[in-house]
This record gives sequence, structure tokens and C-alpha cells, in this order.
Amino acid sequence: MSLEKIFATRTQRMKASEIRELLKLLDQPGILSFAGGIPDPNLFPSDDFAAAMAEIMDEGGATALQYSVSEGYQPLREWIAGQMAKIGVPCGPENILITSGSQQALDYLGKLFLSPGDTALVNWPTYMGALGAFNPYEPRYDQLSINGNRAPETYATDAESAGGRVKFAYLSSDFSNPTGETVDQRGRDALLDMAEALDCAVIEDAAYQALRYDGQDVSPILALELARKGNLEACRTIYCGSFSKTLSPGLRVGWVVAAKPVIQQLVLMKQASDLHSPTLNQMAVHRVAERCFGAHVDMLRAVYGARRTAMLEALTRYMPKGVSWTRPEGGMFVWVTLPKGMDGAELLAYALETHKLAFVPGRAFFADGSGGNTLRLSFSCADEAEIEDGMQRLGEAIRAQMT
Repeated sequence: MSLEKIFATRTQRMKASEIRELLKLLDQPGILSFAGGIPDPNLFPSDDFAAAMAEIMDEGGATALQYSVSEGYQPLREWIAGQMAKIGVPCGPENILITSGSQQALDYLGKLFLSPGDTALVNWPTYMGALGAFNPYEPRYDQLSINGNRAPETYATDAESAGGRVKFAYLSSDFSNPTGETVDQRGRDALLDMAEALDCAVIEDAAYQALRYDGQDVSPILALELARKGNLEACRTIYCGSFSKTLSPGLRVGWVVAAKPVIQQLVLMKQASDLHSPTLNQMAVHRVAERCFGAHVDMLRAVYGARRTAMLEALTRYMPKGVSWTRPEGGMFVWVTLPKGMDGAELLAYALETHKLAFVPGRAFFADGSGGNTLRLSFSCADEAEIEDGMQRLGEAIRAQMT
């Protein structure tokens, strides 16, 4: 008996993540991979987590091993509130929900806002994990433009003609995945103006915000809106944060900051989904964050910043004419645009076979399936020598495909 015939229609929009599939290449011998956008495991504060978890269990472990509240571990939420205040978003624990990574937050927000046929505004390209989170709720996608090239009413008209309305604009405003680019303050202000005109939410994915290597900090979109309105409860921006890129991805601890009515609805979803994020993980993250977050992030900035610079310099040396790339001020990614007519997926197949080199083809990051002549490189897990070697291999592979 096959149950596929009675699967919900939403399953037709669920697709395997190309990144998750490419991560399997890391286990193959000889592959030099710039595919996975993951932190370097050699940089995890493992000793600090081992000590924190031992202390928690030595103290009895009853709280850590028991069911807990869906909102999340109160001391951790208080610590996050303190950190949010430092970046211009004073708030209380009641404005914070702990999630199982920011990916769970995106799933919940898709569930919260999207009815079939509603429109989500996303960048071209955008984080493919966001598309994966939103797709089951059967949205329509439209290309987010905040440079003044498109009037807000055209978004609304197009959404209404498709049988829905614009529900939110989603973006990663700092060192985005996949491009590494940052939205400047003018763009953030323009986005807020557009969201007001459309009466829609803004989902601010801040997974990489702490990882700035040079340039000037830009206030979070939520901070800019709060400065305008003076009251978090009046803000339409929803901030999604994560410890995955700073302390540990495996513990799956993220958070959402928003007006209380949003948090309250997300708590109901949390209760129906997994009751609460693992308490032991939250308690351990809280202890480690209290003790070493600032110093640990400073170390990550130094290491990743050097790798970013090494990649940009190597690309300059080895890329043939007609190839361009972004120059991120932080994060983990460089976005490469190939000559027109070249396909990133075909280049990957060739590079794997002939140069033992992996990266992520760009098409999967586009909601409309465009972007075939692009690719994403991650520098987070390669040292400078590997980056030099890898970019030389990439240049050779591209040249071979150009002939």
C-alpha cells in the first residue's frame, strides 16, 4: 500500500535542500568543499560547554531534564534581552521566544502569516532555507526591491490578482546568505516605508549579525522601527536571532523578538509542535554566553575575517575575465557571478569530477528558478592555504568550461 496518493497538497512544494545534500560531500575523501555554510567545528567553545553541562548536572539536573515552559528558559531570555538592548532594541523576556534554531522560527512565521496564495516578498537570491520553510504554506513569491524601482502599490495589485495579499517581506539584512551583502540604513528605512504602505510584516533574519569583520555597524531594522515608533508593541518587524553561527549549531538554540501578540501566537505553535526547546541546551547556552560570548565572538571575527580576506584576494588572482563576486564585510559567504550562459550546476559537476572541488550552484537560491550562472562559496571551514588552492582550482575549472 502506498500512502503517497493521500499526502497533503503542500508536500508537492517540499524539496530536498541542495546544501544538505552537498554536505554529504564532506565525507568523501579528497573533496575540497566550499559548499556548506557552517561554522568551523574547531572553533566551538567545547570546553566551556562541557564545563557548563557538568555543572548543571552536578547541581542535580532536575530542571534541565524536566519539561519546561514553551517560551524558553527565563535566564536565557533575560540575557538575550540585555544583548538586544545593546543593539538598539530594549525589550523584556515577554517579547522573546526561544526556538530550535532560527529555522524553526521561519517555519512558525510562515505558518503564522501565510495562507495559500498569499505573497511573500524575498530577495532574488535569498536564503534557500527560508524558501523551504515557507513553501509548505503555499505562498506566491515576489521579488523584493527596496531601491525605489518599484512602487508598493504594484506589489499589492499583483498579490491581489493572484488571490491573496502581501503578508511579509523577508530578508537577511547583514551579510546575507547567500550573497554576503548588507542592506544599508537607507535601504532599511525604505523597507520600513514600504511595509507601512503595504501593511505587512518584516521578517529580519539576523543569523550573521555578530560576524562583522570591517566597516560600520548598521542598526537592525527592528531598532530603526522602534526609534520611529517608540514602542515595540507598535512594531511590525520580527527579529530572528541564533547562536548557531557563534556558539553552536548542534544545540539548536535561536530566538524571536517581536511585539507580544506575535510572541503569544508563536508560543501556541511551539506548544503544538515540540512543547519547548531542550532545556539542558538552553541552560548550557546561557552559562556559556554569560561567561565568554563577547570574547568568543571577537576570536571568530579575527579568524573568519582573515579567511574572508584570503578568499577575496585569491579570487582576484585566479578568476578569469567575465567573473565577478561580492565583497562582504562579514558573515560566511562570497557570491560569484559567472559569464552569461555558464551554468553553475554544470560547473559543479565538472569541478567535482576533475578538480575535487565543491560549492553550491546559485539557482536554488532563487524563488523563480533563475540565477543559473551564479554560485555560492563559503570560507568559514577552510584555512588560508585551502582557500588559495580552492580558488585556483575554481579558476581552472571555469576557464575549462569557457573554452
